[in-house]
Amino acid sequence: MAEATEQPARPKKIRRLQIGFNVLAQIVLILFLALAVNSIAFKHYKRWDFSRDQKYALSDKTKRFLKTIKGKMRITVFFSPNTPITGDVQNLLTEYQYAGKGKIDIEHVDPERNLSRAKEVFDKYKVVTDESLLVLDYQGRNKTVKASEMADIDQSGMALGEGPRVSAFKGEQAITSAMMDLVEGKKNTLGYVVGHKEPPLSDNSTITILKTFIENENIKFQELNLFNLDAIPPELKTILMFGPQYDLSDRELKLLRDFWDKQGRILLLLDPSAKTPKLDGFLNELGVKVNDDRLMVFLRTGIEEVALTRDVQAHFLGGSPVTKRLADVRALFFGGTSSLTLEPDRVRAANIRIDPLIQAEKGYFAETDYNTDDQAKLQADAKRNSDTPLTIGAAVEKGASADERVQVNSARLVAVSNAAFVQDNAVTQDQQALDFISGSVNWLLSREQLIGIAPKIPKPLVFTLNEDSLRNFRWIILIFMPLIPAVIGAVVWWQRRV
Repeated sequence: MAEATEQPARPKKIRRLQIGFNVLAQIVLILFLALAVNSIAFKHYKRWDFSRDQKYALSDKTKRFLKTIKGKMRITVFFSPNTPITGDVQNLLTEYQYAGKGKIDIEHVDPERNLSRAKEVFDKYKVVTDESLLVLDYQGRNKTVKASEMADIDQSGMALGEGPRVSAFKGEQAITSAMMDLVEGKKNTLGYVVGHKEPPLSDNSTITILKTFIENENIKFQELNLFNLDAIPPELKTILMFGPQYDLSDRELKLLRDFWDKQGRILLLLDPSAKTPKLDGFLNELGVKVNDDRLMVFLRTGIEEVALTRDVQAHFLGGSPVTKRLADVRALFFGGTSSLTLEPDRVRAANIRIDPLIQAEKGYFAETDYNTDDQAKLQADAKRNSDTPLTIGAAVEKGASADERVQVNSARLVAVSNAAFVQDNAVTQDQQALDFISGSVNWLLSREQLIGIAPKIPKPLVFTLNEDSLRNFRWIILIFMPLIPAVIGAVVWWQRRV
């Protein structure tokens, strides 16, 4: 039987409809994924500031404050394009809007072009100035921030035909301070104890920088003379004693103890050169002993030369809410500083907790015979005691819960054995000392959410050259810079010749 002839295989039909449907489905899926990715990226994104000076990056304190805002904050911007800081303010407000996560609405109104809208808002907020400004509105309360409050303008060059120059932009300080005023409603009061030769609160005081720094956080100072009172006013929850030169009387000390027993809050900056045995005794009752010594260190100034200094380089410890965000940050404590001996075991039965806040760097020693000029004795004491950790600041809390998440009424105190480190002549461009005082005050006021690194004021970098430096600079430009290519040319010519 013959084998059947094999039929050739028919080509399969191209199912164009199925292919077209698959392509369409893939396109729709790609578009859907692209839209989903863009939607997620629009709502959940991260910004990085890679600029050299991070001019518009918000500070840690401002970011923490913005998280506490419950309602909507509306900011209306009335800035003329001719204002020198218009661009800076717009960029800064963009950072506020991003950090606020939907809590901040911003409206830009050009008062020169949109006259009707400008008049409407001016009438609503009773604005009566032609200066560029911001109007902040929060839950029916409003506050204005003028351009002059956000920058220091240098107009010294206008006589030479130059325009005004921004010498320091401080927009974040002004805007955050205004926001705090609106959100908290009323200012917190800090009682400033006077009557013992403390620095005054006047404009020519030695603590004007500190006073302004604290007042920018919605806090006002109120002078408090204990000698004239029967009791510390109940509206004062926190008091500041700044370097008293005279000791408290028995009556004043009783007021202080009564205030402490009623969950009072105290910030105490001591001057080691002042004799205040009664005030030191009050601290000793709380487990903090103020030692009669001075911190010193020998610094090498040459191959075989050393110099003795009493300015203390110290760092903040991170074990307390006061200094948690300043952990390991260094600060310089000018003038005399004594050591503190902390005795937490002695006062633990009274439900008192003690945390060290500031510790001197390694190499410092506590000298009890601090008035001597015997260098041999001082060097011997330095070798014997230079490895001992020395505490110069501490926090005390009585009646607190063991669980930090549980907030209860408690008495709080911060003590530092140096009162000169935040005076105007000691505060430099680095503001670690001011951040520490701010953190202490906010902890005492139970405003832990505002403890952080405050915004710094960016300033232009300025080089100043004395006469010798100018002469050397002239030699470099006129002689050495032209001489370099001449030498190179001579070397190349000589090599080609030989």
